[in-house]
Amino acid sequence: MAGGRSGSRCRCRWGTPLPLLAGRGLGLGFLLLLSLGPPAQSRSLRFVILLYRHGDRSPVKAYPKDPYQESQWPQGFGQLTKEGMLQQWELGQALRERYWGFLNASYHREEVYIRSTDCDRTLMSAEANLAGLFPVEGAQAFHPNITWQPIPVHTVPEAQDKQTHKLRLPPWASPQTMQRLRQLKDLSFRFLFGMYRPTEKARLQGGVLLAEIRKNLTWAASAAQHPKLLVYSAHDTTLVALQMALDVYNGEQAPYASCHMFELYQEDNGNFSVEMYFRNDSTEAPWPLALPGCSQSCPLPDFLRLTLPLVPEDWDRECQVTGSLADTEVIVALAVCGSILFLLILLLLTVLFRMQAQPPGYRHVADGEDHA
Repeated sequence: MAGGRSGSRCRCRWGTPLPLLAGRGLGLGFLLLLSLGPPAQSRSLRFVILLYRHGDRSPVKAYPKDPYQESQWPQGFGQLTKEGMLQQWELGQALRERYWGFLNASYHREEVYIRSTDCDRTLMSAEANLAGLFPVEGAQAFHPNITWQPIPVHTVPEAQDKQTHKLRLPPWASPQTMQRLRQLKDLSFRFLFGMYRPTEKARLQGGVLLAEIRKNLTWAASAAQHPKLLVYSAHDTTLVALQMALDVYNGEQAPYASCHMFELYQEDNGNFSVEMYFRNDSTEAPWPLALPGCSQSCPLPDFLRLTLPLVPEDWDRECQVTGSLADTEVIVALAVCGSILFLLILLLLTVLFRMQAQPPGYRHVADGEDHA
């Protein structure tokens, strides 16, 4: 209260003057504070890693007798469509809502790092996603009529559904046929990543990205200053390979704009834990994922221990990738020897064939004998 007299007339709900109530409870409150000690640190989100698939794209190629060839698509085959742009913008909006209060409302370059494969549809997906995640606000607007701002997307050089676009399907593309095609597509992913020595394949196909994720989680848990968000804009094969390595793959092709989330939390006791979520449906909340052998909120040391066998120690050696000069010389030498041997065999067969082609008793007569 501003004045003492007005404060003396203020009553609590039970009619006891506030100064008297405070005086009576002073000793008890002091003892209670001593017993509680310093306030406990609440659980807090410290770092997020996102891996999402690009949005809807045009077909990468046409099937035989397809009435919709590359010229029918505004940007050609394999390019992000307007539907795909909208999907990624909506994902960005959903991420903005999910991480509201953790990320800054406007873009700050110290907080966010985005990386994409060197592919048009993934680069454009990242830009559409960022437009939803960080809409222009206040001083960041550089033109009154433009509600977009450029945000850097980093990359490295490169070492189909037509129903969505209201195109008429051919007569043979019945709902049953399209369902079978989707099942075959899912089977192709299981064959690519899951059949025949799946653990080894998972390590070689998804372990390289997993190694980067492990490194960044460890760094975020130990560094005082670090970005809050690391984003990978990639493909369905990238996402499925990672989920196969983590043994959390659901057996189906990752939908457009689906997103795998890694969230690093600092617990009340100061320790760190990792939670994973998969957003594969824009109408539902992200699905929680649990690493086999650990709880859904997995302590960081356990997460690192369980994923260590999935990281290749020497990817080139395990994949039998050789590039040394000695190996090249051996291959060239074998190729030359093989070619010479093939020519010698061919020459020998030609000689034998000509000898067998001469009639029995044939004897060549010299010119001198003909004129005798």
